[in-house]
Amino acid sequence: MEALFAITLGVLTSSGVYLLMRARIYPVVMGLTLISYAVNLFLFGMGRLGTGVPAVIGKSSEYGDPLPQALVLTAIVIGFAMTAFVVVLSLRALGELNTDHVDGEEPR
Repeated sequence: MEALFAITLGVLTSSGVYLLMRARIYPVVMGLTLISYAVNLFLFGMGRLGTGVPAVIGKSSEYGDPLPQALVLTAIVIGFAMTAFVVVLSLRALGELNTDHVDGEEPR
């Protein structure tokens, strides 16, 4: 299972970096989104989440750590807000510059 998880993280990260290098508005936004998904999965994986274990409250030898879940939930909310902001910013840049290149001018 760890190998599948590591391969998934690698694919998400490499796809995100590839899309960031495209230097167009939409692929850059999608690349940042993929990298944020990879970071969220990484946080989940490092939190050693278990199935069927109770929350912190209770009398049990094992318990579920709520910190990785709280971190990922916060990252999802912040990531959604930043994605919406970047999309609006890129639409304004597209309207003013008449190009979707991130530098504002087409390469020669």
